[in-house]
Amino acid sequence: MRKVYIDYNATTPLRPEVKAAMIEDLDIFGNASSMHASGRLARARVEQARIAVGNLIGSKDGTIIFTSGGSEANNTVFQTMRRITELKDFKLPGNAGFNSRNEFITTAIEHPCVLNSALFLKNSGFNVTIIPVDEYGKIKIDELEKALNDKTLLVSVMAANNEIGTIQDVKEITALVKKAGAFMHIDAVQAVGKIPLNAAELGADYITISAHKIYGPKGIGALYVKKGSPVFPLVHGGHQEDGLRAGTYNNLGILGFGKAAEIIKNEVTRYGNEISALRDRLRKGLVEKVPHIKINGHPKDVLPNTLNVSFPGAEGEAILLSLDMQGIEASTGSACASGSLEASHVLLATGVGPELAHGSIRFSLGWGIAEEDIDYIIEVLPPIIARLRAMSTLPA
Repeated sequence: MRKVYIDYNATTPLRPEVKAAMIEDLDIFGNASSMHASGRLARARVEQARIAVGNLIGSKDGTIIFTSGGSEANNTVFQTMRRITELKDFKLPGNAGFNSRNEFITTAIEHPCVLNSALFLKNSGFNVTIIPVDEYGKIKIDELEKALNDKTLLVSVMAANNEIGTIQDVKEITALVKKAGAFMHIDAVQAVGKIPLNAAELGADYITISAHKIYGPKGIGALYVKKGSPVFPLVHGGHQEDGLRAGTYNNLGILGFGKAAEIIKNEVTRYGNEISALRDRLRKGLVEKVPHIKINGHPKDVLPNTLNVSFPGAEGEAILLSLDMQGIEASTGSACASGSLEASHVLLATGVGPELAHGSIRFSLGWGIAEEDIDYIIEVLPPIIARLRAMSTLPA
């Protein structure tokens, strides 16, 4: 049976070059904090990886802090903001104290680690504003402008959505946020490596990225912090990462991250062209062969690899299991929401009803997908939908 993995937004396989580099570096076991030769070698490799990750996002004068992944990086930003409000004398050069600011702004379609971090702060007494999006998942800029004020401390927006792929104009958003004197955080986990993203041009204070979304290992991510922007440790302990993230260096993960960043930096344009062509082939085939479907997300401002489709009259989990039996591995939405019976908060925020949201499948492509794989999906999926609709009491 043919196997087609088309769930790259959930995670990506290790690239052969990354795997080979990690195997080669298995013997670099020294603690990167040690002063002897083995420790110095490990530290040198860690710093090489830091440069590669910084180059990937166009970091010129910012700091790259290695974390255990995107969730830890995002939490570090939110907890840094909380810490600022506790320091009555906290100031930045040229700015008034931030301790009087206690409002956070994010959007209705953020990753759960951002939304739950915001909820935690709200339950701790802070004011949190959730900005709505339009039917395509685009942030309503006028709502953001109305929400920004002299009490706003942080605005957190993902560069591209993990479920529907909609790309936000984070440069415009950052300019509005900085005009209001607040800090700007961009969750770029799904965007990096798929679309051009340059930290120096964006001007954001914080950018989050993760290795396993760019064909690197799991359990390693990074937080970019612009020069002059505050950051307080989420994990306390030793002196690692200049005292900003304690814990023995994950040598192997960091080295794999660096290698993945080094490779994918030069592939963004080719990725956009080749992967979007395959995605468009899949979309065209499904539209032609499956009646009454809905394509979710923005028609143009969308990640080149992401296609989210609602199938009225069919239940998403049943579709997913039927595909899996045919060797096709897709997703009903965010992998972080698997096991939950709740409809996608992203689709609900765009105005898709609960029944239609439950009948949605996310196809996310990546390197390794071929035209033959796309054609196989187009061949297999229509009869599955027809069968499930025939068994369903839901309207198609």
